[in-house]
Formats: sequence, C-alpha cells, structure tokens
Amino acid sequence: MLLDPGLDLTLRPMRYPQFYEMYRAAIRNTWTVEEVDFGTDTADLQTKMSDADRHLIQRLVAFFATGDSIVANNLVLNLYEHVNAPEARMYLSRQLYEEALHVQFYLTLLDTYVPDPDERAKAFAAVENIPSIRAKAQFAMKWLDSARELGPLHTKEQRRKFLLNLVCFASCIEGLFFFGAFAYVYFLRSRGLLHGLAGGTNWVFRDESAHMAFAFEVVKVAREEEPDLFDASLAERIGQMIDEAVACETLFAEDLLSGGVAGLSVRDMRTYLEFVADQRFIQLGLPVRYHAKNPFGFMEQQDVQELANFFERRVSAYQIGVTGEVSLDSAF
Repeated sequence: MLLDPGLDLTLRPMRYPQFYEMYRAAIRNTWTVEEVDFGTDTADLQTKMSDADRHLIQRLVAFFATGDSIVANNLVLNLYEHVNAPEARMYLSRQLYEEALHVQFYLTLLDTYVPDPDERAKAFAAVENIPSIRAKAQFAMKWLDSARELGPLHTKEQRRKFLLNLVCFASCIEGLFFFGAFAYVYFLRSRGLLHGLAGGTNWVFRDESAHMAFAFEVVKVAREEEPDLFDASLAERIGQMIDEAVACETLFAEDLLSGGVAGLSVRDMRTYLEFVADQRFIQLGLPVRYHAKNPFGFMEQQDVQELANFFERRVSAYQIGVTGEVSLDSAF
C-alpha cells in the first residue's frame, strides 16, 4: 500500500499511473523566472499606489520571502519518505524543483520591489519580527515538526499523523495561505496595477493547484486502501486545523489592510477565506464547514483571465510540448 514503509524502486508494473501522469503534466508546464516582465511594476509602486497599498505589498512580499521554502522543507523531510511509490516520488522531485523556482521568483520580486539591502533583510526576517507572518510560520512549522519524529508508518495512528501533515500543507499552506495571497495580487491587477507580479502569480497558481491535486490524490488513494484511517476523529482534527489556518490568515488580512485599502475589507477577505476553506473540505470528501460564498467578482473571473493570458503568450512561454486540453479546475 502507498503508505507502507520501505523504498519501492519498481516502476513496472506501475501501481499508481495517475502520479506518473501528474509528473508528465508538470514537465509540460515549464516556465522560467526570466520570462516574467516586471517592467511597469516599479512605476506602479512609486506613482500609482497609496501608502496603504504599499503596506499591503510590503507585507505580502515579506510572506512570499519564506513561504515556499517552508513547503519545500516539508516535502523533503516528510512527504518523500512516506509516500512509497517511485512514480509518486518522481512527481515530488518535480514539485521540489517548482518550489525552488517559486523561491527564485519571489527573490527576484524582492530585488525588484525592495532595492535597499537593509529593507530586504527585514523582509526575510519577517517570520520572526512581524506578528501576523510569525503566526503563519509557527502554524506551518508546528505541522512540519509533527511528522518529523514519526519514523516508519507502521501503525494506524502514525499514518493518520502523516495524513494530517499532508492535508495541512495542501489545504492550509498551499491551498489557503497562498490562495489568500493570490487574491491580493489579483485585486491589485483588477485595478490595473502590478502586471508583472500578476503574470508570474498566474504560473505559480498553476503549479500550486497541481501540488494540491497530487496531495489530495495521495489522501484519496490512502483512504481507498485503508478506509479505517479516515475516521471521525481524523475528520474533526482536519476541521480544527483548517479553522486555525483561517484564523491565522484573517490576522494577516487585518495587518495587510490596516491602512484602509479602498475596495478591500477584512470582512470580505474573511468570507473569501471561508469560501476557499470549504473548497478544500469538498476536495477532501468532507462536509463544508462555513457555507460561504465568494465575495470577490475579480476572483470568479480568474480562470477566464488565466486562460486568456495563456493563449496570448507563445505556447513555449509556459508549456513545453503541449498536448491535449488546457484545464483550469481549481476553484477559488
């Protein structure tokens, strides 16, 4: 079974071809940071944005500075060890590359937006010095550490603890913290601002959606192979975890929007986070918890906008050797 301890090296016969197809799709979805054009972003920051807007971006960039690094560490320290299928580990290897690419993207973003070295150093220290970012980092590190001492997954409880780690990073870190951050980017884009950041975020969004799809497929397979793993207690722990993540991200919204950003409120952001959280419950096959509706029309248009942007670019700008249909199925 997928979570059995060991080091399976045999790709034939392939037990989980869906993971191999995810790997192949990820290879086709290749992009580079050098293709992102930040040409107009600096002028937007200097001449078109209010102090409240700039505070939002400052905090957002500070979160981006280390967010993907935490995900990459969890992937190496926890996921790769316990998801025991070579085709799944092929995908995780590719995901690790993509996390490094995201780190490079955000590093370039910092270099462009924050040219002063001392200010950049403050951004990287945000996980220690800015309470709203520290809370999110502590939440992530708590769940990263929760799986590090597990050892081989011999018992049902060990496997449940690993699944909680997997669900946390897919649903809460990549699927809520990052999706919340994307909403701020697309809000600014809806005002005609920071097109370079929005363009790069389109590609990061595609990657993150694929990462979530892989993690949820691992959960689905484990659930099918060992139905008793996913009991009422595990479901309740997942609910509590997502509640805590929504609270952390709401605290971040209160910080980002503390200057009074026209057109964006903490109340609407909280509703949006609850809407996204409900999508994660659905993906996990669990009942929705918040019954929230998406308050952001600009996010409802995101799939359409992303598809338009995709075809406006030369094909090789994002995909290498594209075949088949383009599908954008991650609900905002």
